[in-house]
Amino acid sequence: MSRASAFAEGTHPDRGFASVFVTAPDGLRLHIRSYGSSVASALPVVCLPGLARTAADFHPLATALAADPVNPRLVLALDYRGHGQSQYDRNPKNYAIRVALADLSAVLAAFEITSAIFVGTSFGGVLAMMLAVLPPAAVAGIILNDIGPVIELKGLVRIKHYVGKLPVPRTFEEGGEILRWWFHAQFTKLAPQDWVAFAQRTWREGHGTLVPSHDPKLERALRGYSLERLPTLWDQFDALARIPLMVIRGANSDMLASTTLNAMLARRGQLEVVVVPDQGHAPLLTEPKVIRRIAAFVSCDVPARD
Repeated sequence: MSRASAFAEGTHPDRGFASVFVTAPDGLRLHIRSYGSSVASALPVVCLPGLARTAADFHPLATALAADPVNPRLVLALDYRGHGQSQYDRNPKNYAIRVALADLSAVLAAFEITSAIFVGTSFGGVLAMMLAVLPPAAVAGIILNDIGPVIELKGLVRIKHYVGKLPVPRTFEEGGEILRWWFHAQFTKLAPQDWVAFAQRTWREGHGTLVPSHDPKLERALRGYSLERLPTLWDQFDALARIPLMVIRGANSDMLASTTLNAMLARRGQLEVVVVPDQGHAPLLTEPKVIRRIAAFVSCDVPARD
């Protein structure tokens, strides 16, 4: 790790990770959960959360991959600026994909990562696809969690309706009920304790009350997303032709349509697909079966492109 640009601020042996902070190009402080050993021989895995989500979403997956008995590896899970323990930006316009890409590049440089496998949920998957076509190529494999080259209007509208607008609960149990009300159609079989755990990743304790795990000003940045002319990412997808790729889709997803997934399969034969039943956007990546599929995929450890 480059000590000039990253430093650890407390390990959490009881939780299985260390908190590391990296300085972004504009000086803002970014938080990364670091699991496992930086000297592991297997390629590292970098986890990129959804637009309004945090590194905490990947905890079960990251713990499993870091402790794999055959291929233990370094796993990094990022808090974007304005999320989790990362510093909030005074200018909400910086909650944009170009800034997120620059921040991600700074994190990779700080950890001296020249090749990695990326797990991207929704917005994080878009970041991974775009990073893969930028020099120098650091992408040895990609797992797209419920995102593809075509973003469904219905899903984006739903996200815009709740980001920055969820009522703040008094307890995590109440938060679980709020999330169940909003997302039951997407996640039809979660148990009460699952909704509470979901709430614990959506809000955090702050000064005696619960607060969102992301900057509420993120909602302002979302206003700039045009719903009339959503861009497609087929060029970026086609550029991944030589990169091992897995796509995870929630069976109830309103963001990655089955027609888009079929079109992705038609454009490249070497594409591993996992469909998660009873879940929508985006699959939680907590089920043992899904984690095993991801672990098997990342074990390919294919080198980065020439």
